[in-house]
Amino acid sequence: MSRRLVNIVLIVILLGVAIWVDIPKEQPLKIGDFSRPGNLQLGLDLQGGLQVLLEADVAADAVVDAGQLETARQILENRANGLGVSEVVFQVAGDRRIMGEFPGLKNPEEVVATLKETGQLEFVDLGDEYLPDGTVLKTEQNTSAAPADPQASAEPTLTTEETIVKTVEAGRTAVAQGTLVVPDAEATPQPADATATPEKVYKTVMTGDKIKSISVTTDALGKYVVDFELKDDGTAIFADYTSKNVGKFLAIVLDKKIVSAPRVESAITEGRGQISGGQNGFSYEEANNLAITLRYGSLPIPLKVVETRVVGPTLGQDSLNKSILAGLIGFLLVILFMTIYYRLPGAIAILAIISYAVITLAVYKLIPVTLTLPGIAGFLLSTGGALDANILIFERLKEELRAGRTLKQAMDISWKRAWPSIRDSNIATLITSAILFWFGSAFGASMVKGFALTLALGVAISLFSAIVITRTYLGLAVDGLKITKTARWYGA
Repeated sequence: MSRRLVNIVLIVILLGVAIWVDIPKEQPLKIGDFSRPGNLQLGLDLQGGLQVLLEADVAADAVVDAGQLETARQILENRANGLGVSEVVFQVAGDRRIMGEFPGLKNPEEVVATLKETGQLEFVDLGDEYLPDGTVLKTEQNTSAAPADPQASAEPTLTTEETIVKTVEAGRTAVAQGTLVVPDAEATPQPADATATPEKVYKTVMTGDKIKSISVTTDALGKYVVDFELKDDGTAIFADYTSKNVGKFLAIVLDKKIVSAPRVESAITEGRGQISGGQNGFSYEEANNLAITLRYGSLPIPLKVVETRVVGPTLGQDSLNKSILAGLIGFLLVILFMTIYYRLPGAIAILAIISYAVITLAVYKLIPVTLTLPGIAGFLLSTGGALDANILIFERLKEELRAGRTLKQAMDISWKRAWPSIRDSNIATLITSAILFWFGSAFGASMVKGFALTLALGVAISLFSAIVITRTYLGLAVDGLKITKTARWYGA
């Protein structure tokens, strides 16, 4: 009884939280710093959008490093997120291509133009001159890349990595170890036109490829900071520069536009530093965006668009409606079969499956899982797997009752003896799901990945449903109904 009580409390809590999560919300779901969309995320095939195939723009016989492709994929995903495109999916497809999917996208030309640009991160010597964030520079590194039109360059564009950077306000960024500090904006002389392109060419101290690692952490006061470590050659360059330029300004520049411009307070000789938010500190988003800028300042390989495909929302909505209808019809047939053939246990199994579905959908929102048509198929298939586990248990229960066991004995034995079969079959399904997920990741088959992910999640939750939820529900029903005609009620 004590074990059943624990199970009842656990189930009630899980269902209560799951129902609260499942209820559609216009605002994002927030619990402290944890935030998730208020509604289920729908994939490209359900709400329409853009699919784009990018290829390394190198010679046909050139070998593209797998690590470069993966880094490029991460950069592209960060850029797309900066454009406000939600639920974006990027996958490496083959040995030189990357597939991108943008559900619900309304401006495909803008996104494609942004993604294929190769951004460039630089550390630029400003000398005694302070320039605020957003100022466009000409630098020694590929000076031809700087905008020719000062007025045009003053306007924000969506052609570089800057679209993923939430610019940190001047005076709020300081680089740690007490070595680099950005002065307060009020105390620093400002150029008359902060966004105009200076005519002088600034010296590039080093480029972003000298950075070894970047991470977001907290300092002793609990404020968010960005730790960075330089490679050996970068350490030497940075040590030499900071030793000779104490009191000077060093700008972090992305595609010729300043992201932050701290002052050198003392030499950095060990190749390690920490970027903090000055007096007011960073929010997590600000620290993370700056870390992304430093980590993914430029694409490691140039890319070109080889194919784009726009999926209309009408087709997606029609597919969604038909999927829901098919699922409802299938579920009604399952209800009829289970209640007619297994009677009371069958009715209990239906309640358990409803509980399973509520919990599974909540998990989809919390991860979150982008739901596609193959993903829905995986969910429905895992629902069948949950029923299969119940059927194995109920068949064993009928056999034990026919053998003359009491109801309590039959229930205990049926669960114990059915468990090895349930365990082994579900492990086999999880292994298959893992193989499918790897295949989808390796070859850019997002539909296969969606199917594998929802199937694996459903199988894991179905085990809990069959062993805990169904058994608890059935125990409550047996104790509450005080059934005497066991064979009739249990289909034995």
